[in-house]
Amino acid sequence: MSIEDDEESLEHTLLVVREVSVFKIPPRSTSGGYKCGEWLQSDKIWTGRLRVVSRHDRCEIRLEDPSAAFGEELFAACFVYPGQREASVEPVLDSSRYFVLRIEDGRGKHAFIGLGFGERNEAFDFNVALSDHEKYVKREGEKEEESEDGQIDIHPAVNHRLKEGETIRINVKNKPSAGTGMLSAAGLSGGPSGTAKPKALSLSPPPVVGGKIRSPLPPPPNDPVAARMTSTSHGVGLKGTKENVRRSTDPLSDLSQLERNLPSTTGSASTKTSAAGWAAF
Repeated sequence: MSIEDDEESLEHTLLVVREVSVFKIPPRSTSGGYKCGEWLQSDKIWTGRLRVVSRHDRCEIRLEDPSAAFGEELFAACFVYPGQREASVEPVLDSSRYFVLRIEDGRGKHAFIGLGFGERNEAFDFNVALSDHEKYVKREGEKEEESEDGQIDIHPAVNHRLKEGETIRINVKNKPSAGTGMLSAAGLSGGPSGTAKPKALSLSPPPVVGGKIRSPLPPPPNDPVAARMTSTSHGVGLKGTKENVRRSTDPLSDLSQLERNLPSTTGSASTKTSAAGWAAF
């Protein structure tokens, strides 16, 4: 027996319901679906056990007769293939406890029968069992895809070691003797031995006007401080000019000639007199 036969023979029971009812149903009246309200109580043809079995990728809904002999207990079977649940099991429109099953006889013939559960929770468990089988099939398919995509070609590692007789040559540039940075450009860096003295920096002092360092940039035209300094400097210049003019026009401003011509004995008196007269003047 091959492995595939073993997988086909493995069965996993998902649900067992002790008693269900099977009905002979009329043809579909509308394209919308079946209605259990149209089924008559006289159309019930069988009552027995339901078993939901998972076999690899196929789900089987078996209707079994527990009172029958061994090997003859199967009344009918509905096969649910992957992606064909709606075609094999169809819920009715007017109840959640009734379904329509597509049964097969194994010789290519099929028929539709009505399936009814006595309790709503049994019908709910029936739906859950079918959903669990679909999830199982989907999970197994994803595992197979991952196993096919997970095959990674492992290449041998590349050997980067040097072979016998091979050498590596590294060119290292010589470091310049004198610095070429900002310090050397300013004359602050010494020679290789460090004994050379740094050159003195010769920087011209800023221009001085009136004891203050003049700014290299002119002040803004609306600066009040600059306007006040300009008016003060003009006033001082005009005052000095007027003083010089007055001294040049006043004949008594310079008394040095008179002091030379006066006798020495009367120098102090004349000095006092001139000083007093100057003060009076």
